[in-house]
Amino acid sequence: MRYAELGKTGVKVSQATIGTWAIGGAGWGDVNKEDSVRAIQTMIDRGVNIIDTAPFYGCGESEKLIGEVIRGQRDKVLLVSKAGTGWDENGAPIKRSDYQSIIQDCEDSLRRLGTDHLDFYLIHWPDQVTPMEEMMRAMDRLKKEGKIRFIGASNFSKEEVLEAQKYTEFDILQQPYSMVAQEFRPLLEWAHEQRIGTMSYGSLGAGILTGSIREMPKFSEDDMRLNFYDYFKEPKFSKVMELVGRLDAYAEKYNAPVAQVTINWNTQSGFLDTILMGVRNEKEAEENCAAFEWSMDQEDVDSISKDIKEILGEK
Repeated sequence: MRYAELGKTGVKVSQATIGTWAIGGAGWGDVNKEDSVRAIQTMIDRGVNIIDTAPFYGCGESEKLIGEVIRGQRDKVLLVSKAGTGWDENGAPIKRSDYQSIIQDCEDSLRRLGTDHLDFYLIHWPDQVTPMEEMMRAMDRLKKEGKIRFIGASNFSKEEVLEAQKYTEFDILQQPYSMVAQEFRPLLEWAHEQRIGTMSYGSLGAGILTGSIREMPKFSEDDMRLNFYDYFKEPKFSKVMELVGRLDAYAEKYNAPVAQVTINWNTQSGFLDTILMGVRNEKEAEENCAAFEWSMDQEDVDSISKDIKEILGEK
């Protein structure tokens, strides 16, 4: 496993972060709990030391499952969870980042995870209503009480990060980033320059960049992948398949699966400290971790970037 310092926190994190949205189950098709437990444990055994979750992932189920896995080995892992996103009686997301909600979200996450503190605590989504000062005041209180160690956000704009910094130390920014979603690359590069820890989610494109998908999947209408991502629909899907076809050549060159080529392209970007990757079983966990046993030549990293721009028009 390869490690990097997360921004200016002084904390060394594995360049792979275990992403756990899918294992929460809701909206991700058939998810097997036993397989999920083995997948997480395998990644921990292979040197991954950071797990990302959130209350919304399966309406708390993701946090509960992680709590089971880390019982008796809390000292081996760094935990990331999030405030500000809950769910209604139908399981639909609700954004509310007011002071009391953030405090309660943290208490609930600690209970589900079976721990007395979170290493990294993020505002999941700004609710566009609560003043930044109120959100950061709640986060600062949790830090002073020892319930969280570092403060950050997911899905914040540059302007929101700068506003947050007026009220408290801002340590981590998490944004979507992958070969097929590069809108936030300039923001992540800026954050890295500011020594704000950078995390990317959707790094494997919800599986579309692993080589395991070669034709349009038949997802149910409520599947998160259809509703959250734009590349499981035409015309982008066909373009992504063309890109995956190009990745096959690099996979052959390095005698490695396409997923490992994708992982190395992400981690060799130069501005990401760690990338989230979801795994559903032990095989996927082993395959993903093996990507950190080798690196691509820089000319190939650059060549893939050119392929992305040519096919998808991404910058």
